[in-house]
Amino acid sequence: MNPRHDPRLKAFASDNYAGVHPEILQAVVAANGGHQTSYGDDVYTEAMQEVFQKHFGERAQAWPVFNGTAANVVSLRSMTAQWEAVICAESAHINTDEGGAPEVAGGIKLLTVPTPDGKLTPELIDRQAWGFGDVHRAQPKVVSISNTTELGTVYTAAEIAAICAHAHDLGLLVHLDGSRLTNAAAALDVPMRALTTDAGVDVISFGGTKIGLMYGEAVVVLNPDAATGIDYLRKTFMQLSSKMRFVSVQFEALLSGDLWLRNARRANEMARRLAEAVGRVPGVRVARAVEANAVFAALPPDVAERLRKRFRFYDWTDGEVRWMCAFDTTEEDVDAFAAALAEEMSDTRR
Repeated sequence: MNPRHDPRLKAFASDNYAGVHPEILQAVVAANGGHQTSYGDDVYTEAMQEVFQKHFGERAQAWPVFNGTAANVVSLRSMTAQWEAVICAESAHINTDEGGAPEVAGGIKLLTVPTPDGKLTPELIDRQAWGFGDVHRAQPKVVSISNTTELGTVYTAAEIAAICAHAHDLGLLVHLDGSRLTNAAAALDVPMRALTTDAGVDVISFGGTKIGLMYGEAVVVLNPDAATGIDYLRKTFMQLSSKMRFVSVQFEALLSGDLWLRNARRANEMARRLAEAVGRVPGVRVARAVEANAVFAALPPDVAERLRKRFRFYDWTDGEVRWMCAFDTTEEDVDAFAAALAEEMSDTRR
């Protein structure tokens, strides 16, 4: 069957647009023969636990789910009672891009904090960490951070450790939305556990789709005392895959070797190349430091509208646009995009 799209075309809208890494596809095919026990009682899900423990420690346990919103909702619901709330950045994905799922599906109150760069600090957490024992206020229980953030910034291990220490001193737990955790680790050139287990994070929503999987994310519990009932919550939220081996084997392929790191490094490198290339175009301003695989820029709206007909990307806030690079972005893709941008800017100047 011929594809319904031109496989040569790339976009800069999201790393979700990318296809599946060939090594992941090969792993799925290899797992396809014969029968395996359903609902996670298969040899691939057992092996997946071992690779997660290799990265995050012996106490780590992973529960595959279908998508990132579910990973966040299941994680946060497992960490909170019905009267408890989650502190997060105002720009956090759980607050801005999940259709209200934490509140609507999870019944979780979000206590948001404005941040200039998408990153929480102990001081910013204190803006919402109050009212303990006040029956009239949802009780703060979890601090949720994203690494990388929705503004493309990266938390260092020291920054996360400071947040975890402060949160734990207040009796709060820490959740990390790691849809792009691989990109953060690659950007800092540190193991993923340095940004999670070693820093004191309790639960992770681990991303797979953006880094080469066909589909699949995982709830990864680092502190067994921090989360309860995930087996039941995953089923309740319709995230228990019957043929789970095909999700689990993808994580095994991603994490057993260095595929995750190769993919993340490629995406990050292409974002830096993109920022350098578009930054040389007169009239275009790279609006934020490029720390991982996101580039934010300011350019005339009419140019953005015309350019979007050639390469898909999204508008962001305050007149900025966002360009994302993926594991399959090439030097030629970046150079073609920069050349197209230069053409459109030149037409505007004429």
